[in-house]
Amino acid sequence: MTKGLFSFFLIFITLLLGALYYTDIIQSPFISALNKVKSNYNASIEFVEKQLVKHFYQASHIEELEEKLQKYEDDHLVMQQLASEINDLLAQNNSTLKTDPNVQLVRAISYQNFGDQNRIWMDIDDYNSSRIYGLVYKELVAGIVVSQNDKALGLLNRDIKCSYAVYVGESRASGIAQGNNAKNLIIKFIPAWFIINIGDEVVTSGLDEIFFKGLKVGKVISVTKSQGYQSAVVEPYYRANDPNYYHMITKVK
Repeated sequence: MTKGLFSFFLIFITLLLGALYYTDIIQSPFISALNKVKSNYNASIEFVEKQLVKHFYQASHIEELEEKLQKYEDDHLVMQQLASEINDLLAQNNSTLKTDPNVQLVRAISYQNFGDQNRIWMDIDDYNSSRIYGLVYKELVAGIVVSQNDKALGLLNRDIKCSYAVYVGESRASGIAQGNNAKNLIIKFIPAWFIINIGDEVVTSGLDEIFFKGLKVGKVISVTKSQGYQSAVVEPYYRANDPNYYHMITKVK
């Protein structure tokens, strides 16, 4: 009797786990509840860390932050001035274009599935699920943010569904960067007439309105040609070792 009861519970747990993993309708409320718990846990940990820093390392930490704040303020003023001059130049030439980019600091909550380090749930305020966003880590392209069951899911560079527009090399050959669930990225649909060299740098083109133009992606390590196009294997600059905070590009122009 005990053995039969144990077998019943084992089968029941297996079916429940299978349903949670493969069924979005059942999985969605569990994901929402778990992500909320994780978000609150992360917020609590950050609060404790801030209190420890405040009481034990206050003087040195404040001095370090003041130096960083001064640098960021200087950079921000320079960027503001450049943006203002560009907007004035466009206005003088009767152009309707303007520069008004925007970024948002966002936090990673957890991996979507165990064993898959290419997909992470994101904690984003006022998330608009109708768009795709660029994800940046310390000025390096990290991936994109898409909607999964109306929740923000980060697809890091190596994910096969992560793709965005890029330029390759000094000739600015256009292409599409895509992950392949491996160490490196693949740049597809590069026109055959461009000369691509090993070591050429890959940057975002901004043509997809996901990223700003010129953000660093990686360097070319090999090139192949097929059916009128070229493909390049690229070693990415960003390595997803310990995802925590990112900057999400909410507005390109």
